[in-house]
Amino acid sequence: MTQASSLFTRLEFRLAEQLFHTRWLPRSPRTQRLTLHLFQRCAEAGHVDALSVYGHMLFHRGITPQDKAKGARYVLQAAQNGDIHAQYQAAKIYEFGCAQYPRRDDHAVTWYARAGESGHPMAAERLARAYRLGELSLPVDAQRSAHWQELANRDIGNAEASVQKFQAH
Repeated sequence: MTQASSLFTRLEFRLAEQLFHTRWLPRSPRTQRLTLHLFQRCAEAGHVDALSVYGHMLFHRGITPQDKAKGARYVLQAAQNGDIHAQYQAAKIYEFGCAQYPRRDDHAVTWYARAGESGHPMAAERLARAYRLGELSLPVDAQRSAHWQELANRDIGNAEASVQKFQAH
């Protein structure tokens, strides 16, 4: 991807994000179509955040099985490129399974661990619960459960500190 097209893709993604999160703009079908179109263009250009966001939307809100499969592929691609939100979503895809990606506890645990180690508190919390209750084909292990719970609590604390810092400005 050339530098100019990369810059344009980043700008398109920022516009799509703004349209998606703006409360003052009417949520007309036209605005929603434009927003989805921008996310789609950015995802197809390989923008990791767009792959994560658009993939998540397609997977959870797609009408056809093809949309859901494409969404799962985008999420997994973003996860492989290091997006922690996509890593968490990839874990959920494998935990619950779907048409194209059957349930695989081993893959779910791997993605939860990657996301949890990178600072995703819900992923760390899920592993803490899985080790506490023996879920996801994991043995009951109080020590590992405590480790993941500690990571989850730390990450939640960091997120709360960031919000407080943001609100202070």
